[in-house]
Amino acid sequence: MSELPKFVHIVEEGPREGFQSEPTEVPTARKVELIEALADTGVPEIDCASFVNPKAVPQMADVQDIARLINKRDDVLYSCMWLNEKGFLNALESGLNLPALTSGSASDTFLAKNNRRTPQQQVVVQTNLRKLYSENGVGSGPIYLFTAFGCNYEGEVSVAQAMKRCAELVAICEENGTPPSSIYLCDTIGAADPMQVRRLVAAVRERWPDYPVALHLHDTRGLGIANAMAGLELGVSRFDSSVGGMGGCPFAGNRSAAGNIATEELVLLCQRMGIETGVDIEAMIKAAVLAQDIIGRPLPGKLAKSGMFQKRA
Repeated sequence: MSELPKFVHIVEEGPREGFQSEPTEVPTARKVELIEALADTGVPEIDCASFVNPKAVPQMADVQDIARLINKRDDVLYSCMWLNEKGFLNALESGLNLPALTSGSASDTFLAKNNRRTPQQQVVVQTNLRKLYSENGVGSGPIYLFTAFGCNYEGEVSVAQAMKRCAELVAICEENGTPPSSIYLCDTIGAADPMQVRRLVAAVRERWPDYPVALHLHDTRGLGIANAMAGLELGVSRFDSSVGGMGGCPFAGNRSAAGNIATEELVLLCQRMGIETGVDIEAMIKAAVLAQDIIGRPLPGKLAKSGMFQKRA
């Protein structure tokens, strides 16, 4: 327990990963409404949208309109994601924060289905992207290792396989003179359990002690918050989460992959453990209720339904 962080930085993923996982389009104005409500909760960073092919992900076809219409606060980072050079160049013009991400997959089959690339092709693409970042004055950024714990196509991913693909991404950043700001281990389809989280976090820290480990967790099989607790106990202080438990991965092979860990429940866990997040939990619960209204169906998060438990004095 001595490894618990004092403060956890939460990146809110609902507006990007949540809306792009919905089977129907959501009006742009309502996306912006949720982003602004989330900003008012005190969450420090919001992932607003993806710059991707609208034919592949039509839910993100309005990405430039989203970026233009947000009434931005000075104390919030409004970030975004992309998968290739065209996506980055489009993001460059948006006015959103650019995290200079370098990404890959521990599962080669997932990479082929998600990005239509081999691991070798992914290294080339990410190397070129990293050079493009530098040419445009964008410095170090995070590494995202997708399917770090398992894949519905290949099954459980070994620590050795995850480390192999992670090492390729670290090398791209280091060789460019821009070491990663953090290494995100992503449980893309909700395959992890707390022991797996402990093993891989420990392995990454031992290999690259100077690079903070971050976690992107899904609650597909009900272990998301337990996996977050395992990360907290190891001192992980940066997490992705999604209001109401929105989200998933549209490329994971089936819709059962839906459901990131709910931001309000991660905040509650941190609060109970004495860890600061800077997030107003009641405001985040209201944002979760708003998210449910926007998409027109219940979200998997429990706290927005039950409300806070009031302890007796």
